[in-house]
Amino acid sequence: MPKRTTRIGKWYKADDENVHFVRRRKAPKPVKLRKGIIPGQVLILLAGRFRGKRVVFLKLLKSGLLLVTGPHKVNGVPLKRVNQAYVIPTTTKVDVSGVKVDQIDDAYFGKTRVQKRKNEQGFWAKKGDLTPEQRKVEDERIAKKRVTQKSVDQSLLAAVKKVPHLKQYLGARFTLGRTQQPHELIF
Repeated sequence: MPKRTTRIGKWYKADDENVHFVRRRKAPKPVKLRKGIIPGQVLILLAGRFRGKRVVFLKLLKSGLLLVTGPHKVNGVPLKRVNQAYVIPTTTKVDVSGVKVDQIDDAYFGKTRVQKRKNEQGFWAKKGDLTPEQRKVEDERIAKKRVTQKSVDQSLLAAVKKVPHLKQYLGARFTLGRTQQPHELIF
């Protein structure tokens, strides 16, 4: 029988004691794109506000989330980040070589943080209200997002119109009938 190299102590941690998480790896692993998902592929969203909607995959973001869009003009889905686990890839593909999404990254989806105000006006303000300066910055950010959405939609719609019935396909919601079995479907 091998000899024990570490000694068992007499003191054990309590269950309610906070244990600090220490990351052993300095840099996180680079995220891999799920097999079967390529840019331009039509995906079906499984969760969230737009569940059941068909969207076009544009690119993989640094955070590991997928950048997708409806396009907004077709089915109301804006440029959006989606977890890979909550999509079903389909065999339908769209040519997205003309779509410019280089400027879109995770910071694009950030929000303006509310700062605490230290004057009398801040005392009476509702929680979460933005100062006039913050409101101006937020309005500019939203205006830029609208412009980006329009440009992406415009170039993507040109590619969608080339394929017959693709616009109607993207606009239709994915549903299952009573007699359909999900495991027998080929997406």
